[in-house]
Amino acid sequence: MGRAGKMIDREIESDFLNETITIKIYQPENFSSLYKYHLCIMQDGNDYYQLGRAATVSDRLHADDKIENTIFVGIHYRDRYDRWDKYHPNGERNADYIKFLRSEVVPLLDEELPGYNVGSCRVLMGDSLGGTVSLMTALKYPNAFGKIIMQSPYVDEHVLKAVEASEEIANMTIYHTIGKDETEVPTTKGSKDDFLEPNRKLHELLKSKVADYYYKENEGKHTWKQWQKDLPQALQTIFGK
Repeated sequence: MGRAGKMIDREIESDFLNETITIKIYQPENFSSLYKYHLCIMQDGNDYYQLGRAATVSDRLHADDKIENTIFVGIHYRDRYDRWDKYHPNGERNADYIKFLRSEVVPLLDEELPGYNVGSCRVLMGDSLGGTVSLMTALKYPNAFGKIIMQSPYVDEHVLKAVEASEEIANMTIYHTIGKDETEVPTTKGSKDDFLEPNRKLHELLKSKVADYYYKENEGKHTWKQWQKDLPQALQTIFGK
């Protein structure tokens, strides 16, 4: 089945990352410059489109009038090491990637798309480390990004401290899920980490700080099977009418 919407590629010559990055913009079928749109900026962009079926889910939710007008923006990585460098709090290029999102991606989208141009209508979404960098970017730039979807984010002391220190997080909207079987997750560095317990710690912290916060423990492991199944719920929670 073909997609109802339209996929557009845009290249950003990033000064922060010193590389050319392609972003894939998916406009819904009813797209018109006369409307205003919410923006969902996805880390692991190609994975969300291919494995998460984000475009198909968008088509269905728009057709059923379940979500507000939303444009999806996918940003991908070169390989898993590049991904770790950009998304992990200790990654060499993490700070530059966060600046790239705020100072290069946002201006391009604001210029080219009929968005609301306010933080409350810009959502950062990601799975695993992509969820982590989405959260950390919103904490650094709370006026630019007001909503976060994080599926099975990597959580360490650095992340917990950043959440603890943030006052602006109280005004954000956060969707947060983790799989009950995510106790031995293979990592890029070769270790197996427990994701469930740190996510429960993060949950306790967010519950006490954020009024508009949705948390759920899903059945399943640290895989796209779980995240794909969860995606319609995530999008309806954040963009629902």
